[in-house]
Amino acid sequence: MLCLTMTGKTIKEDLDQFWKNRPYINAAELRMDYLKASELSDVKLFPSQVDLPVILTFRRTSEGGKCTLSEKQRIEYLEQALEGGFAYLDIEDDVRRKAFLDSVRAKGVQIIRSHHDFTGIPVDIFSLITKLAKDGDIPKLAVMPQKTEDLMTLFSVQTQLANIPRKIIVGMGDFGVPTRVLYKKLGSILTYCSDEEAAPGMLSPRDLCELYHADRVNAQTRIYGVVGNPVMQTVSPMIHNPGFHAIHFNAIYVPFQAESIRAFFRLAEQLKINGFSVTIPFKRDVIPFLGRTSREVIRIGSCNTVIREPGLWKGYNTDYYGFLTPLEKDLIDKKIKTAIVVGAGGAARAVVWALKTYSCQVTILNRSPERAKVLAAETMSAYDSLDNAGKYTGKADLIVQATPVGMAPDDGKDPAPKLGFTGSERVCELIYKPGMTKFLSRASKAGCRLMFGKDMLLEQGKLQFEFFTGYHLPPSCSITF
Repeated sequence: MLCLTMTGKTIKEDLDQFWKNRPYINAAELRMDYLKASELSDVKLFPSQVDLPVILTFRRTSEGGKCTLSEKQRIEYLEQALEGGFAYLDIEDDVRRKAFLDSVRAKGVQIIRSHHDFTGIPVDIFSLITKLAKDGDIPKLAVMPQKTEDLMTLFSVQTQLANIPRKIIVGMGDFGVPTRVLYKKLGSILTYCSDEEAAPGMLSPRDLCELYHADRVNAQTRIYGVVGNPVMQTVSPMIHNPGFHAIHFNAIYVPFQAESIRAFFRLAEQLKINGFSVTIPFKRDVIPFLGRTSREVIRIGSCNTVIREPGLWKGYNTDYYGFLTPLEKDLIDKKIKTAIVVGAGGAARAVVWALKTYSCQVTILNRSPERAKVLAAETMSAYDSLDNAGKYTGKADLIVQATPVGMAPDDGKDPAPKLGFTGSERVCELIYKPGMTKFLSRASKAGCRLMFGKDMLLEQGKLQFEFFTGYHLPPSCSITF
């Protein structure tokens, strides 16, 4: 089930949220703790106004909720509300009021026994879930994974506790997002979603239903994804998931945040991931873990696409072609002869090598001149420190911004404020979110021709899609980001 968590301050607001999202959901959770005090007595009327099973939750502040009432008052409000025909009651694992719990069960309400941990995951996770389920209740564990190993533990719940068929497992925060999308792989009977982030990492009902098709994941679904840190700003799922759906390919593409590429490969083996995109900061780190690499990866020293092959992983670089495609005609026609590349990381390496393929004269400007020097030596390019960027104003036909400066958490910053524009340059920004960075905004005001990061992203994504599926991304596929 995709379960909508409603966070309105009034019953009317909750009803509005419900009907707005009704096409995407299979159940709903009414959070009493978000309601105004004056609304609490009307909660019992809610189930009769909707057409899906509803979970009733009145979460205490100690468990991440907003209820500040005494425990006695909270229970009294719950008892009153449960007269309305709720299907489930979510109650914390430390509530031991036998008379109250017996009366809940007598009403035919299924109890969800929940345990929350906003600091990490419990060391005794399997015994804790077993304990929560001991009275025939549905155990619910909502925890905050802090690393890939924590995520692996959560994904092992399904096999370790197969004897508990009905359970709810939620990983919160950025590391936990895969558990919300791949909830069926955890053996979870539902995943929570909301128009607002009622808990860290919660996704919208529409995204879970129409972008990820999370409720359709089954044993045959192939898993693909993107790994990085940070990675939640990625829009790659908006390319691949619609593409999979358009060609009726049983697959899903999920963002994975990881603290190291080594840790992610362990998770990839556990989940039998079929392929993945690689983004900052792992484009070079991933290479030692690959059994085979394309000639572009060998030449550039950067990999952004990994495919599982029998007995090994193979790496490709589609950034190279993604960057070239929109510029190729001007490079062939020699309208672009000189270029400045800001940055010396994995993306910059692909850009410099692509430009050198067309005999373009490249100057690399980087905050660390030593890193720029290494790339310059490999590609027979010039290099300098970003501190000296001002002297290169008007010296290039093309300027490429290939650093992460300008995107979260450095959004609003300019990576090369000393580098000016005359208006004759073509300026390319590899960042795709936000679409108009401070760097591009300066170039636009000077009258430069702009190339946006989303253009390169889409072109390289098309080639990735072919590696993943063996098919072209359908031209009719609706991709918006």
